[in-house]
Amino acid sequence: MFLAILFLVLPALAARAMDIQQVTSSKGINAWLVEDHSIPIIAIRFVFDGGSTQDPAGKEGLVNLMTGLFDEGAGDLDSEAFQTSLDDAGAEMGFDAARDGTYGSMRMLAEQKDAAFDLLRLAVTSPRFDQAPIDRIRSQILSGIIASERDPNTVAQTKWLRAIYGDHPYSRPDQGTKDSIATITAADLAAFHKANFARNGLHVAVVGDIDAATLKQKLDDVFGDLPEKQLLRPVADTELKLGQQLEVDYDLPQTSLQFAYPGVKRDAPDFFPAVLMNQILGGGTFTSRLYDEVREKRGLAYSVDSNLVDHQHSNALIITTATRSDRAAETLGIVKDVVRKMAEEGPTEAELDATKKYMVGSYAISNLDSSSAIASTLVELQLDHLGIDYVQRRSALINGVTLDQVKAAAKKLLTPAPAIMSIGPKLETK
Repeated sequence: MFLAILFLVLPALAARAMDIQQVTSSKGINAWLVEDHSIPIIAIRFVFDGGSTQDPAGKEGLVNLMTGLFDEGAGDLDSEAFQTSLDDAGAEMGFDAARDGTYGSMRMLAEQKDAAFDLLRLAVTSPRFDQAPIDRIRSQILSGIIASERDPNTVAQTKWLRAIYGDHPYSRPDQGTKDSIATITAADLAAFHKANFARNGLHVAVVGDIDAATLKQKLDDVFGDLPEKQLLRPVADTELKLGQQLEVDYDLPQTSLQFAYPGVKRDAPDFFPAVLMNQILGGGTFTSRLYDEVREKRGLAYSVDSNLVDHQHSNALIITTATRSDRAAETLGIVKDVVRKMAEEGPTEAELDATKKYMVGSYAISNLDSSSAIASTLVELQLDHLGIDYVQRRSALINGVTLDQVKAAAKKLLTPAPAIMSIGPKLETK
């Protein structure tokens, strides 16, 4: 209860100027640190380059399975002993797999940081991959895969990824398949861990009650014994396969619609114009054009939104909504009309000004409202190579965008014919 209360009431550092320090350990491990000594909690977030795209062919789901095993025994501690030690240290630890990275995190009480960091060291450097936990976690994943085979949306998403990504690793399910999961062995897990968990692919952020000198030592303690260089398979960039319409027929009362347009790279000169345009189009929950036309004026859907999806090897602008099946074709047409108008005319000056104010004002609430959120944000900024001063520069970058730049981004991203998927009864066209 004590820990839960502390995690909930941890104040947002964004309420005051946030000092981000670059910390480099004696073994060359870099981290971004935000010190906050007002509450005795430390949060660490880190990522190793290479996620589920690194799954070997025929062993899809390997990284996902591996991330479920780091707290299931490490070093001299078996699963039960490791879990007990975590509880005794008052720490929470978790790992998760993404397409382009393998993430880890821990929250701990500052007074027990030595014990907590030591457990994190064991998990990162010496996971056991014992057979009993492997079989148990594999069984859990397999149950989810079997259940998803009866879920229309999950089945459709699998088809969608194959349609827009083709044979690229992004088309593969992160959790694997029934066949691929069954082939993964402890030796496979150990081999991937050795290749992936290395210092040159590591990005770290730490927030809380710890100073730079102490953190330098902890970075070496936790990560210093890892290999120096990763051994990753190359992954090619890929373009979305647009201009196609995929209908996934199910007898459902509601039809889901999904659109894919070209995206924009995070380091592209027109990234912020694209972000502002997307916010006006469908990124604003209650204020976007899509929301106004689809829900407010016509009541066709409970929600409709658009998002810029940024992966390391591909980018997209995705629009999603769901509506009554007998009005799906109508909704499809309205979304297309809204997109076409944005592509041809762009937003108004008033829309752009309001969106700039919202995006500047909401950043701290959305990204900097807790120690864990700050640590996660700082790791992503490192991955995107945005610089340690990005948080301070962000407002000026947004406010410096012109209306003409946003109109150009709208035309560039929204003019190409999209890929479209519908999930539900066959569309009724008039």
